[in-house]
Amino acid sequence: MSQTTNPNMPVKAAEARVGRENQRYNPENGARMIAGCICLEQSKEKCIMISSSAHKGQWVFPKGGIELDEGDDFIISAVRETWEEAGCEGRILKKLPIVYDTRGAKAPVLEQGEDFDPHKVIPKSEFHFYEMLVEQLSPEWPESSKRERKEG
Repeated sequence: MSQTTNPNMPVKAAEARVGRENQRYNPENGARMIAGCICLEQSKEKCIMISSSAHKGQWVFPKGGIELDEGDDFIISAVRETWEEAGCEGRILKKLPIVYDTRGAKAPVLEQGEDFDPHKVIPKSEFHFYEMLVEQLSPEWPESSKRERKEG
């Protein structure tokens, strides 16, 4: 296994982590905490997407559960998941706003100018995405036998 270019980043694993027993949930609202990357090509005009493992024919961004052993720096989880699912390596440019998934719950109606309050409705998931500038696309990666990758 080799280290990514940043010493604070995780070692690239040959196999993806599986299971939810070590995943983090937000103690305030119970939402499953997920991290991933929006992987931009060098031109920043296209991004890398992967085939969904749950929904055939759909394309998604690489993402997955934040693990308990990865600390409070969600970049580590985002980079790990992006490597496992998409075989992308690159430089993190910035953190994007948190997105709450409230599908299946009765979402509140927001008044004009009112911000979403995750405490009014319990989100199913809490997404922490980062913008990544792709520096390398590996021909093989942990989930390359189960997922396709394309520019979108």
